[in-house]
Amino acid sequence: MAAWARWCLNHRLAVLLLWVAALFGTVAASVTAGSAYSNVFKIPGTESSTAYERLQKAFPDTAGDVDNVVWRTEHGTVHDAAVRDRMGALLADIARMPDVGRVVGPYDAEGAGQVSADGHIAFAQVTFVKQQFELDTEDLKHLIERAEQARGPGLRVELGGPAIEAAQEPPAGLAEAVGIVAAGIILFLAFGSLFAMLLPLVSGVFAVGTGISTVVLLSHVTDIPETATLLGSLIGLGVGIDYALFIVTRHRNGLRAGLSPEEAAVRALDTSGRAVVFAGGTVCVALLALFTVDITLFDGIAISTTLVVVLSVLASATLLPALLGFLGARALSRRERRALAARSAAGATPQNEEAGRAAMRWARLVQRRPRLLGLLALVVMALLSIPALSLRLGANDQGNQPTSQTVRQAYDMLAEGFGPGFNGPLLMVAELHGPRDRQALDTLLAELRRTPGVVRVVEAPVPADARGLAADTRAVQVVPTTSPQAKATDKLIDTLREKTVPAAAKGSTLKVHVGGETAMQKDFAAVVGDRMPGFIALIVGLGALLMLVAFRSLLVPLTAALMNLIAACASFGMLVAIFQWGWGMDLLGLGKEGPIISFLPVIMLPLLFGLSMDYQVFLVSRMHEEWLHTRDNGRAVRVGQAGTGRVINSAALIMIFVFGSFVLSGDRGAMMAGMGLAGAVALDAFILRMLLVPAMMHLLGRANWWLPAWLDKRLPHLAVDPPDRPAGGTPGTAEDPAGKVLTPSR
Repeated sequence: MAAWARWCLNHRLAVLLLWVAALFGTVAASVTAGSAYSNVFKIPGTESSTAYERLQKAFPDTAGDVDNVVWRTEHGTVHDAAVRDRMGALLADIARMPDVGRVVGPYDAEGAGQVSADGHIAFAQVTFVKQQFELDTEDLKHLIERAEQARGPGLRVELGGPAIEAAQEPPAGLAEAVGIVAAGIILFLAFGSLFAMLLPLVSGVFAVGTGISTVVLLSHVTDIPETATLLGSLIGLGVGIDYALFIVTRHRNGLRAGLSPEEAAVRALDTSGRAVVFAGGTVCVALLALFTVDITLFDGIAISTTLVVVLSVLASATLLPALLGFLGARALSRRERRALAARSAAGATPQNEEAGRAAMRWARLVQRRPRLLGLLALVVMALLSIPALSLRLGANDQGNQPTSQTVRQAYDMLAEGFGPGFNGPLLMVAELHGPRDRQALDTLLAELRRTPGVVRVVEAPVPADARGLAADTRAVQVVPTTSPQAKATDKLIDTLREKTVPAAAKGSTLKVHVGGETAMQKDFAAVVGDRMPGFIALIVGLGALLMLVAFRSLLVPLTAALMNLIAACASFGMLVAIFQWGWGMDLLGLGKEGPIISFLPVIMLPLLFGLSMDYQVFLVSRMHEEWLHTRDNGRAVRVGQAGTGRVINSAALIMIFVFGSFVLSGDRGAMMAGMGLAGAVALDAFILRMLLVPAMMHLLGRANWWLPAWLDKRLPHLAVDPPDRPAGGTPGTAEDPAGKVLTPSR
């Protein structure tokens, strides 16, 4: 790394120009080419996916998203002439809008049942020819504006459905902008220097900008979901700024210790830079493990997030030393430069300020009371993990949105007028192969109407000119009595698949697939749950293996794996308490409680383990460095904790604010992920890495660094953070945080 750092410093203008060309080149290319996102939210081989594919081929005009126009009268009924004229004109306008396949309203013969029993609530179904992510946002906003114009005294008009929900999300880039501003404030408070504050921000923005633009281009050649860009940008900002923060902090320590700007930059890259490369590698390994889940949605997320992390590491290892070369001593604040000049003029020995007094006092306290403080930390994490025992994976819908949103109001109106299950109907797709199958389907329809938990059964009409596959396909809408998120709805799906359908189809060749959004979410959650244990074992095992090779110790990777699992349990415990149990949701304005979104654990776990491993690497690499100097475990743990405490806490604060800005994205899944990751980082940095990990390492003593000789010979050698010799020191010595030089014990 030293030679690489010197090359970047000596060719800093060329490095900067290459990054500028990469950023503006990829941005220009992505703007010209546009995006081609593919939100493939299905799993081949499941019933719900088979139903969707069959329906899409047979009736392409009805296979797109279905949204609702819902209206309610305060006085009179929806059949009053004034209401009928106003809403009829609205529905006619909507039918003429782009990408609208069909509109079925309550004033049509086909939609006669779309009026509530009391006559006050009615709805129209708007079926698009595309899925919501393929629709033009401007067309959807025009639809929303037209519906708002239809409102009048005593007439409420609301819109529901996935397309409407997506169109009303906050503008793209808001969450990222808030994250950057928050990171800038924390960096300025940590460094006290405007130039030093800008270094991690510039590095992070270049990496994320280049990465996200490349992801947009990759969407043309592979399946990339739209949410991947949001996750990639926020994760990239978090790790990119943090990685640069660790290197800049080490560089500033070198300057304060009396090194020249060039030598300080080389030293920073050769020490913290190695840890950054290794930490970034652990994050990438965890993210790439998403491919083993074998779900297309996760493959696209793995590609985008891994690419941005790789570019963040590359920017920290190339662009950052080039910028340090341009800045010189200005990486220190004016006050720090004046103090350094005064010490040099007086002939005083530069002081190593790597560990602050408060951090050292805390580290000494942990060393004196490892059992008590370690037990306290473990109890806190255990209490926070208890709610995770009630974790329930499922789907969130528009009934979980804040009451201020039109989709939530439409959802509530439909539930009031037609029952809670109306917002999540099941869609049964039947394959007919002759008259006997038609008789079996009629038997099934009659049985469905008698099935407990079913309130409405409607067979969709077949177009008069239907031929081929369409002539042999029938779609039946089944409305449950319970909401899409209710456990009773899940049981109803199982009953239909395992008992009702097989009984009706017996003796015929009829095939019926139970699908729809509710069934698809149930199937997705089941597959994710089945594959989760192996996925967790893989990412924990790979992370531990990397730590084993890096630190040549058995207990360090085992401790890291245990800490990762504890952090994950506590994080999901917080999510369950907030989003599933509803604690504080009204105060936070997050809507209504519901199950944890089924795909969230698979996305969060590799990020949690990767980021948790980051802090472990930075903490233990500093301890390992001190251990190699002194062979004193107590001192190594104390100095390592004190020396990295401030920078880890600053890095954690940046991560917390960046991930917390997910709440501004408008996407409920992103909100859950953001709050879960922010909480996990806070617990990981402030409780695990600054309390439980050092307490355990004090208790384990020299065993922390033990490795069997036979295993040591067989493992490859990978130096994460080689011994950093203090200015003016000699090989095999280490400078204590107060400036005293100590000789290692043999």
